Amino acid sequence: MWHALFAFTNIWATLAWVLLLFFPRKPLTHSAIMYLGVGLLCFIYLVLFATVVGGLIDPHRAVGSGEASFTSIEGVRAFFGSDGGVVIGWTHYLAFDLFTGMWISRDADAKGFSRLVQLPFLLLTFLVGPIGLFFWLIVRERKARAAARA
Repeated sequence: MWHALFAFTNIWATLAWVLLLFFPRKPLTHSAIMYLGVGLLCFIYLVLFATVVGGLIDPHRAVGSGEASFTSIEGVRAFFGSDGGVVIGWTHYLAFDLFTGMWISRDADAKGFSRLVQLPFLLLTFLVGPIGLFFWLIVRERKARAAARA
């Protein structure tokens, strides 16, 4: 089950990223990315998280990994030391990176950046989330300051 969910969330997120990167940015495209992409990933995350935390399904923790919790590094390691924990954590990353990519694209469109200029920031966000966001924040700030001086 966990392998199938992992594959599904990866494919689903990648399809949403393809829409974001290469399709026209029209209201229907934005809605598809937000609700069918980000929204579905958030829903999957919610269901998986609730069922594991509620004890309805066992994430198959690694033997000897201790009790899963978010209050210590050992507890987080125990949570991610299972297929279920990895799928839940990965789905979390996929949802937030896609949402961040969508924010970057909307912000860049509003500030007049071409799609070609946006592409490296979006690809970095797709591949290594916070690094793409970090570089976008630097570029957008410089443009905002330059516009304010003009």
